Amino acid sequence: MKFHDTEVRQKALTLLRSGSKNAEVARRLNVPSGTIAYWRHMDRAKRGECPGRLEPACPRCDGRDLDGPAYAYLLGLYLGDGHISRYSGHRVPNLMITCTQSWPGLMDACEQAMSAVFPDNSVCRVRRAGCSNVKVYSNHLGCMFPQHGPGKKHERTIALEPWQQEIVDAHPWEFVRGLIHSDGCRNMNWTTRVVGGERKRYEYPRYWFTNVSDDIRTLYTDTLDKLGVEWKHCTRHGNPYNISVARKASVALMDTHVGPKY
Repeated sequence: MKFHDTEVRQKALTLLRSGSKNAEVARRLNVPSGTIAYWRHMDRAKRGECPGRLEPACPRCDGRDLDGPAYAYLLGLYLGDGHISRYSGHRVPNLMITCTQSWPGLMDACEQAMSAVFPDNSVCRVRRAGCSNVKVYSNHLGCMFPQHGPGKKHERTIALEPWQQEIVDAHPWEFVRGLIHSDGCRNMNWTTRVVGGERKRYEYPRYWFTNVSDDIRTLYTDTLDKLGVEWKHCTRHGNPYNISVARKASVALMDTHVGPKY
């Protein structure tokens, strides 16, 4: 984690107090926008400009409406590339989804889903080498993602709560799309065939999903079964971590509802 000295922080606060936007200050001082937003909030709080406010409502605790498609997609992203943590200096835990810079459309979709699921909370991006962490802070992350726990996901049981399964059953393609966008891809595979006595190269599209957790792979394949998508295990080096979808009709279904990362 990079620490910024007092001089940089003071320069940022001076610019913010003069009316500069968070993004503008972040670019000028080469400081993550999330850090700038935090500095601004703390500065306003010290000066009494942030009156106490109620914690944003939670669908689980308060019965607030939940955007089902956005949640199903975000749940898929979380099970793949997401985690919940609490950094020192922050009182509120954060959900962070790591997205590579190669897929800006994926980052946009992730941010939109977070904003739809947590409409009263600010969503930010923190840039890192080769990737960006899309983040949201909330005291209700444990309510919304009960799969959170100590240690790595593949070292503990991952099972959906009944209310989560209802959402996945209602929006299965969004869930599959989130899983593919986190731990999957669409690529071109190839093989050779003898045609007319001559061996020729044959290429075909395939969807891959790779995850070390047996439970998460099962959630993926169970959902594919309900959608009528044919799949198979591809064991490599003795590890059954890869799920392949290569049948023409099944790939066409995936193309219609998921598509490649962008």
